[in-house]
Amino acid sequence: MVEAQGYLISDHTAFQTPPPQKHTISGEILTLPHGTSPRMTIPSSLVPRCPKCGRPMTMNLRADDTFVEDGGWHLASERYSEFLRRHKHTRILFLKLGVGYNTPGIIKYSFWHMTAQWENASYACLNYGEAYAPEEIRRKSVCINGDIAKILQTL
Repeated sequence: MVEAQGYLISDHTAFQTPPPQKHTISGEILTLPHGTSPRMTIPSSLVPRCPKCGRPMTMNLRADDTFVEDGGWHLASERYSEFLRRHKHTRILFLKLGVGYNTPGIIKYSFWHMTAQWENASYACLNYGEAYAPEEIRRKSVCINGDIAKILQTL
């Protein structure tokens, strides 16, 4: 899908706009002059489809009535809640890797709140352009702005 938009993927998994030349992706020829913005569409043949009904698949986000909150989801949610209950008074690190503002109430805000409320909690955020901690927890936080892959390799 990334290549179909006009990007090239380098040896280091970085996206690059291609030099001016024609590329064939999934049987479709595309030309993107170097330095121009890639197109933000993909061929419909690359959209993943449900193996049962054949309809296009989407991400499982709380954006509409298609969010899957089945028995497995509820079991996982209870395991997570139990983990938090068991570790509330221990040293714990809330590590946020590349989470933006799509649904901040699910991860970001709850991590901030628990870090502020729990005496032994710390918060770490690795993100490209959005590494931030509110003032209330800044002394208990480490925020690193940059490419997560490079940061993790360095660590």
